[in-house]
Amino acid sequence: MIKVQTQDFDIGAEVRRLTAGRTDLGAIVTFTGTVRGEAKGRPLVSMTLEHYPGMTEDELARVEAEAQARWPLQGTLIVHRIGTLKPGDNIVLVVTASAHRQAAFEAAEFLMDYLKTRAPFWKKEAAP
Repeated sequence: MIKVQTQDFDIGAEVRRLTAGRTDLGAIVTFTGTVRGEAKGRPLVSMTLEHYPGMTEDELARVEAEAQARWPLQGTLIVHRIGTLKPGDNIVLVVTASAHRQAAFEAAEFLMDYLKTRAPFWKKEAAP
């Protein structure tokens, strides 16, 4: 499941939605990325994240499907925020669920590496 949104997310609620009623899961891995208070050694006031609606969701769905093809996953979730965020705000949530921990960890790392290096988001950092 892919969500690109301006509003914050509740990590626990998102995990509960993904795993509700499931007894086939042996591992649930979550990664949450937040806005740091500095960038390149300078204080950061805010970060604005932009994207191309439609294209971004399609690309995230493509990489999510790739993860599902590479690892035996029973569930995945990517939530990525857009708009202006302040230090301490949540930016991204990745959840992977599998019968076994190695698959869940490896898939989560794969998805986060993609989001950090190749996902179609553009950020503008504002310093004081």
